[in-house]
Amino acid sequence: MLQGFKEFIARGNVIDLAVGVVIGAAFGTVVTALVDNVLNPLIGGIFGQPNLDRIWVITMRTAEQTGGEPTEVLLGAVLTALINFLLVAAAIYFAVVMPMNKLAERRARGVEPAPAAPAEDILLLTEIRDLLATKN
Repeated sequence: MLQGFKEFIARGNVIDLAVGVVIGAAFGTVVTALVDNVLNPLIGGIFGQPNLDRIWVITMRTAEQTGGEPTEVLLGAVLTALINFLLVAAAIYFAVVMPMNKLAERRARGVEPAPAAPAEDILLLTEIRDLLATKN
């Protein structure tokens, strides 16, 4: 039972996946900091709000109707999450996927594919030709 688990963990793809998750989390933290501390204030300044979370607020009920806090739908928070997603995806693409694709492309250019083996009928005809050449 433990041996099977050790073999599973020792596979390269499991380790690659773990590294990818850690790098993705690190990119997520960096991009979230970028969005929260740079983009939100810039875009929020355009709309007159300190961040994107409260740019588009739909109030469902006012405080007087419910006797407490108003019910709000924060569409700006969805916009912030969308920007975070797009920036994380772009960062991973440009920092990881694109360089790996270029590296694979360079490796593929340097390696010549092995020539295909001749078909069986071609081999037979070559053998017959060689036999006829030795008889003459």
